[in-house]
Amino acid sequence: MTKPRHVHPSDVRALARLTTDAVLGLTDLVEEMHHGVLRTPRLSAPAPHARTGGITGMVYKAVRGVTRVAGSATDAVLGQVIPAFGERASTPQREAVLAILNGVFGDYMKANGNVLAIPMRFRQGGRPLTLASGALRASLPQAGTKVLVLVHGLCMNDLQWRREGHNHGAALAQDLDATALYLHYNSGLHTSVNGRAFADLLESLVQAWPEPIEELSIVCHSMGGLVTRSACHYGAQADHRWPRVLRKMVFLGTPHHGAPLERAGNWVDTILQAAPYAAPLARLGKMRSAGITDLRHGNLLDEDWEGSDRFERGPDRRRPLALPDGVQSYALAATLGKNAGDVGDRLLGDGLVPVDSALGRHDDAGRQLVFPPECQWVATGLGHLDLLSHAEVYAQLRAWLAP
Repeated sequence: MTKPRHVHPSDVRALARLTTDAVLGLTDLVEEMHHGVLRTPRLSAPAPHARTGGITGMVYKAVRGVTRVAGSATDAVLGQVIPAFGERASTPQREAVLAILNGVFGDYMKANGNVLAIPMRFRQGGRPLTLASGALRASLPQAGTKVLVLVHGLCMNDLQWRREGHNHGAALAQDLDATALYLHYNSGLHTSVNGRAFADLLESLVQAWPEPIEELSIVCHSMGGLVTRSACHYGAQADHRWPRVLRKMVFLGTPHHGAPLERAGNWVDTILQAAPYAAPLARLGKMRSAGITDLRHGNLLDEDWEGSDRFERGPDRRRPLALPDGVQSYALAATLGKNAGDVGDRLLGDGLVPVDSALGRHDDAGRQLVFPPECQWVATGLGHLDLLSHAEVYAQLRAWLAP
């Protein structure tokens, strides 16, 4: 067995490409600011990608040219050398870094064919599962008729369901006599893109599972809940079989109606864009992924973002999407306060997601998600990541998911 390594040889080439792109982007940004300083001051911001002229412009052009040549040469050399090293097993530390990179730049990485872009698949113990009946029977000899799928959140991965020595999936599988699988995906893509892919993957799973699945349950944390709701929509739209065996869904700290931090980031973009000399800096904020900007309001569908600039300030354009019929759905929120109902619940909640958003509450009745009182629970004194390991959270999960 190969020894796990924090850095794979192929990582070096992929990171070198990202570095080249970063240097080119930074050069453009600096030149744009330089142009803004040299021009006659005005109240309006300079045009995007403004170029300087004369000798100054030639210098910036030369920097870009040298960067491209050096980047291409490095990529060519690494492409020849890397195969000689072979691949190595990964480590949790490497997986965590890749998850963050994908969360922040995942859409850009996939669009540019970067090998560090995470492909969506089911994993167990960090190892991908082949969705073929024989392969699944060999990998999961104890596979039965009950399947539990766990879906991670933004900038995270499937291995991070294990926290402080506890794993909700492993514990639930044992207590409920189910088989736990973990979705691993690029959280920087649009929620609807991941939702449609997740729906297709679940359909492949149902078709390949060694036994007829009678009960499918999904536990999702944070963004994972949005991806799951999106998958339910696209699965029903495609007349998939898996929604017919989906029995229960539990949402842990899911921002059903968005997260304040992304809305604050959108305000920062707007303020910077309005300032003549600072406007180029707004481009730094616009490097964040489509997955992150979807968290502003909680986008689920293609039409929630298609045809608009995702960085522009604007109203909530989402098409209201109810919870799926015939599925028992549960919402678990957390608050850093000691008592549920504090003012902080509305503003901060668990530090990332307000309680109202996590429980599906909305001032517009048409956007309300109807979780019955017995299907809601608020954990006090806990943060967003504490939902992955706290004993009281697990007890509630087990109570909801038990037959």
